[in-house]
Amino acid sequence: MKKVVLVVLFAVVATLCSAQIQITAVSNDTIENPGQMILIDGDEVINPDMNNNLDSLLSIWYLQRALRDTMDISFEENYLIANLPDSVYIERLKRIPTLIDLPYNHLVRNSIIFYTQRNPEKLEMILGLCQYYMPMIEEVFDGYGLPLELRAMAVIESAMNPRAVSRAKAKGMWQFMYRTGLSYNLKINSFVDERLDPVASTDAAARFLRDLHGIFGDWSLAIAAYNCGAGNVNKAIRRAGGKRSFWDIYPYLPRETRGYVPAFIAATYLLEYHKEHRLSPKTISMPSQVDTFIVNKMLHFEQISEVIGISVDELRDFNPQYMHNIIPGTSATYSLSIPSEYTSLFAEKENEIYKYKDSIYFNQNIIRNIAQSRPETIAGRTIHRVQKGETLGSIALKYRVKVSDLQYWNNLGKKTQIRAGQKLVVNAKSAPTATTTTTATAAKGSKPTPANATHTVKKGESLWSIAQLYDDISFYDLMQINGFTKTTKIKPGDKIKIKK
Repeated sequence: MKKVVLVVLFAVVATLCSAQIQITAVSNDTIENPGQMILIDGDEVINPDMNNNLDSLLSIWYLQRALRDTMDISFEENYLIANLPDSVYIERLKRIPTLIDLPYNHLVRNSIIFYTQRNPEKLEMILGLCQYYMPMIEEVFDGYGLPLELRAMAVIESAMNPRAVSRAKAKGMWQFMYRTGLSYNLKINSFVDERLDPVASTDAAARFLRDLHGIFGDWSLAIAAYNCGAGNVNKAIRRAGGKRSFWDIYPYLPRETRGYVPAFIAATYLLEYHKEHRLSPKTISMPSQVDTFIVNKMLHFEQISEVIGISVDELRDFNPQYMHNIIPGTSATYSLSIPSEYTSLFAEKENEIYKYKDSIYFNQNIIRNIAQSRPETIAGRTIHRVQKGETLGSIALKYRVKVSDLQYWNNLGKKTQIRAGQKLVVNAKSAPTATTTTTATAAKGSKPTPANATHTVKKGESLWSIAQLYDDISFYDLMQINGFTKTTKIKPGDKIKIKK
């Protein structure tokens, strides 16, 4: 009998109540000490600097090892011991108001047990982060008319970690691969990676999920396709004889994806019933108000820190998308988020900040080195370092490529033997991974978007609904164009700037 295996993805989140760890960003900037790469269980992660002052916010809760805890459970042979009878889980799932099917079976049962009984400290840390990020996610999803229950996907994708990086180089809270991020208008270059921006990546995830639902007309299939790609779901549908239920195509899906929907159901259950399992969200000491400034010049975090006194760590926490502590404002318009307590001081000294040691911070050698430092796009390749126990087959499955492709790209001929520590080339152009798939493009609207156009807000409209009326404009674009913060409210009669 075929073994049914569920892979529950669970990110490692640092439980640092008394110990405080600073995560330093990788940098080629010679002004500050660059973060050094170290190996943990064979994975490259950013070296925690234990000697830094620990006033940072998000960085003391995260380690750069998202999606590292995985748990393989053979449900035909093993059943996790539950604290509650099945009837309780069944009744609670029925009471959750949702447009998404939440069935109960032994796969879901084991996922719920895992998400409510294992590692309570990590669960409570995740729940604490949910309290901070979920309102933003729900607002974005509501603006796109998506079921709010989809918010649970961020739990299983990254454990709510905006800095999460998977082995396959998927990044951010929503684990976008490089090319998928670009296809959903996330800016990715030598200086900026908006996959790490919670707001921008959530907006992209909402559009991606909307497109997937447009393809399949079923949320469970859309959720599965987010994990393995629309192509794999369509292939499973064909192998299932045209049946279009997740549970009908379950045996034909990739191994990881078979566990993804049960994990989604379990995460939805956790968010709804964590109190019943005596799980209390950890208190996250994030400021209640964050303001956003539009930046159109080169700006280094050290300049801001030196002039107004905010720590570089805090700037990194609120602006994780800037890879080298530099906002490249001369190439495009970008946003800077800072706690409101520094708003007045930044506005007052903004010109002074831009000029502070600018010839040092933006030395051409430094800028040139950074511009040449993006390995992910060099020749469209990813370099995979073989881990102990890995085979060509398991690596091919991880990157969604064929074994024969790996053999060809690495001049292996027909050899299948590999060794731990060996480096393998993966051609990204031919290797669609977890969320790299071609999807139908959903048209946002038919109105043109002329330069310097404005929109008059009507009753019942929000920034999200306004963004849907115009081509090539997202909610995040409107925030940047109009200088809005995440808490800005609009009212009927307001004029909103609309630009391409």
